Amino acid sequence: MAPSGHSGRGATGATIRLRSTERAELSISFLRRKKNDPEPLPPPPAVKDVDASEYSARLTLMGRSSDALRMAAGPAAAAALPSTVESFTEGRVEVIEPLPLDLADASPAMERFTELQQWVVARRDVGPVGRHALWVLEQIDALDMTVDTFYCALLHGETDTGGYPEYQAIVGGLASHWDELSGELIVRAVVGWGGKGLRGDTDRIGQKLLSTLHANLIASGHALGPAEARLPLVGERTGLSCMHCGFQAGTVSAMYCPRCGMRMSRTG
Repeated sequence: MAPSGHSGRGATGATIRLRSTERAELSISFLRRKKNDPEPLPPPPAVKDVDASEYSARLTLMGRSSDALRMAAGPAAAAALPSTVESFTEGRVEVIEPLPLDLADASPAMERFTELQQWVVARRDVGPVGRHALWVLEQIDALDMTVDTFYCALLHGETDTGGYPEYQAIVGGLASHWDELSGELIVRAVVGWGGKGLRGDTDRIGQKLLSTLHANLIASGHALGPAEARLPLVGERTGLSCMHCGFQAGTVSAMYCPRCGMRMSRTG
C-alpha cells in the first residue's frame, strides 16, 4: 500500500508544479501583451473660438454716359470742348489723346498683366485725376480709348494728399471721336466714380452733372443733333488707313479717320 500512497503524493506535487508553471507563463504572456499594446491617445483639446481680425476690399466702379451729339466738322468744335468742361471744375482740364497704335491693347484691368503694363507705359504722363478717370471708365467700358479723345477733370469732391480723387469724388467730362462717314465730331458726356467705398448721394450728383454737361453741349452752338449710338470699327483687311495717324479702318465705307478726323486713303 505504501508504494501506491507514495505514487499519489508524487502525482499531486507534479500537478501543483505544472499549475504553477502554467500560471507563470500566463502571467508573463499577459504582461508581454500589455507591454506591446499601444498607449491610449490623449483626449482632443476642447475647441474654443479665438479672436480674429477680418480683412476685405470691395471695389465699386460706376459711370454714366449721355447720348452722343453730332458737332460741326472742323477744328472749331473740338477747340471749344475744354471750355465746356472748365465751367464744372476749379482745377485744370486734361486732354487725353487716344492710345498709340502700338499700345492699342492696353488696359487698366489688373488680371490682364501684359495689357496693364502697356497701359502704365501709355499713361505715365497723365495726371492723377486723369489716370483715375481712365482707370474707372475704361474698366466699365464707358470709354474706348483706341479712338476717343477725353477732356477730363475733377467735377465733384476732393483728392487725397497724392492728388488722386477720393472714392466719393466724381470725375469725367467729354469724350469725342470723328464720324467715319460724315467727318462730323461725335461728342458725349461721361462721368464716373468709385473705388473702395460708395456714397448714396453720389449717383444723384453724377446724374445731375451728366445732364448739365449734355445741356451745355447743346447750348454751345456747335451741336447739329443726335448721333447714332455706334463706335468705329478697327481692322486691317479693308486697305483703308489714315495717312496722318496710321489708324486702320474696319469698314470699307469709312471716309474719315475716327481718331484725328483726317481723310482715309487706300493702301492696298
